[in-house]
Amino acid sequence: MRVLIVEDERPLADAVARGLRREGMAVDVAYDGDTGHEKAVVTRYDVVVLDRDLPGMSGDRLCAEIVATASTTRVIMLTASGTLADKVDGLSRGADDYLAKPFDFPELVARCRALGRRATPAVPPMLEAGDVALDPARRTVHRSERPVELTRKEFGVLEVLLAAGGAVVSSEELLERVWDENADPFTTTVRVTVMTLRKKLGEPGVIETVVGAGYRVPSAG
Repeated sequence: MRVLIVEDERPLADAVARGLRREGMAVDVAYDGDTGHEKAVVTRYDVVVLDRDLPGMSGDRLCAEIVATASTTRVIMLTASGTLADKVDGLSRGADDYLAKPFDFPELVARCRALGRRATPAVPPMLEAGDVALDPARRTVHRSERPVELTRKEFGVLEVLLAAGGAVVSSEELLERVWDENADPFTTTVRVTVMTLRKKLGEPGVIETVVGAGYRVPSAG
């Protein structure tokens, strides 16, 4: 899941970003509204965690801009204004959720995951192909009921491939969905991650390479 945090309190923004990355999310950060808008225009985010009171473009306006694009991006407003009237106003401007500061981090994670599920086509709670089963909620992978230990990036790649339902996923899309903006698009990052993922999943091979197009996990049947 790809997340953008737009928050001018740098320590808070960086702390939230670190926490969400530990949860396996690809996270970008903007410290003002204008930069947040620039990032939201060029990258398809599943969720934007948006402070309402921002330098430059306001959070309210940025929320409206995101909604106006008719994209699948979901917005959760993070703000110190926690009255009922403020929440109603924020939601009326197009936000999908609203969380007042201070907040409990596990709640933010849960809300991001819930919004992320709404930002993408509905997928089964358990992703399966053949004898491989991935549980997005518990972040576990099994093959023939044997647990497979994966890194966050390996898990993310397998999750995207399984969710594609047998369709081909390009290296560029994997890079966009699993890594953040700091990833170098000209490196072999995706290829190396797929290689180590294949080794951990074992034989017979699960991930197919489609030359010139990307990777796929054939759906069962």
